[in-house]
Amino acid sequence: MAASSPPPRVESLSNPVQQLVINGEQVPENYIHRNTDDGPICASFPVTEIPIIDLGLLTSSSPTGEPELEKLRSALSSWGCFQAINHGMASSFLDKVRAVTKEFFALPMEEKQKYSRTLEDIEGYGNDTVVTEHQTLDWTDRLYLLVRPEDQRKLKLWPENPDTFRDTLNEYTEKLGQLTEIVLKAMAKSLSLDDSCFLDHCREGALMYTRFNLYPVCPRPDVILGLKPHADGSTITFLLQDKEVEGLQVLKDDQWVGVPIIPQALLINLGDQSELASNGIFKSLVHRVVTNSERERISVATFLLPHPDMEIEPANGLVNEQRPRLYKKVKNYVSLYFHNYQRGKRPIVHSKFKFIFLLFFISYGLYRKQVAQGNSWAFIEEEHHMVVHWYNVLSREV
Repeated sequence: MAASSPPPRVESLSNPVQQLVINGEQVPENYIHRNTDDGPICASFPVTEIPIIDLGLLTSSSPTGEPELEKLRSALSSWGCFQAINHGMASSFLDKVRAVTKEFFALPMEEKQKYSRTLEDIEGYGNDTVVTEHQTLDWTDRLYLLVRPEDQRKLKLWPENPDTFRDTLNEYTEKLGQLTEIVLKAMAKSLSLDDSCFLDHCREGALMYTRFNLYPVCPRPDVILGLKPHADGSTITFLLQDKEVEGLQVLKDDQWVGVPIIPQALLINLGDQSELASNGIFKSLVHRVVTNSERERISVATFLLPHPDMEIEPANGLVNEQRPRLYKKVKNYVSLYFHNYQRGKRPIVHSKFKFIFLLFFISYGLYRKQVAQGNSWAFIEEEHHMVVHWYNVLSREV
């Protein structure tokens, strides 16, 4: 039987979802989710308490700081996210960020389209790029902006209406920059690494993007997702949730659970590059957004990314005989990530399992050989340690 041809590359921009709703159009077929592997789509999954971390305690020199570091490690190892409180931003300021988001998406379509993105650029107003004929689209419109480094901002894409938008985003970016240092240092300390271990990945030339999201009212919330299941390609992501409308769900122990709203908190989740740098100790959060048939929802996500030329690999202090190296060195991971996202794939998974199975088969083969030869357990264990050692050496060079 002949191999089937790959789906044709489409490369176009989908129409604004908001426009479909306003015009009362029938939902296009390419918004319908048919992938049963993603689990049922249900907005009423149980809402589960996400770990809450007091960022003020993470910077404290008092004895209360150590338990909070342990809580952080536990949260990032088992969940890949936490609700951050005491982060230095007043509730009134967070409400201001939400307000300018809503005001922008409430503008007439022709006003928003002044800031439209193009096929050649990820920045600007729009939504999914259609890359394959059978791609499932997200029920969302977005405004995606590079906010750091400042000298790379494309201000022509920064809305002038509402008139407080630019100043608000600039202030929000500054505050998140301060939180970045606190969180990355605490992550390293929780693993007994040097404070700067993860922070060094995100210093000179690091990128920060902010994405303003609108999830319009959806006539088919049972089969349409606002955001398909995925993990972020970032180091960390800061998420400001809608103050009233839930919709974010995370995958915990292979079950989808809802994330509760804490109006004054920021949800901070890890992306693939933190899972990689921690050698799999920390987990990149798999999440999705469900839709709502009665109310629209907004959110603001800010992604921290290393410079594309920065090489990311598992920290040396986290690779040993008990925990072999799980990931190879990568550069410009986010480019690989975007290539896979619209296809519903996770590049980090394929990298990880290749090495795990390689180690398993080598170790198992040696084990059977040594048992057949009647060697002692001590000798077999020594052989295993040798395999792990050379695996760690060789995987670094792949």
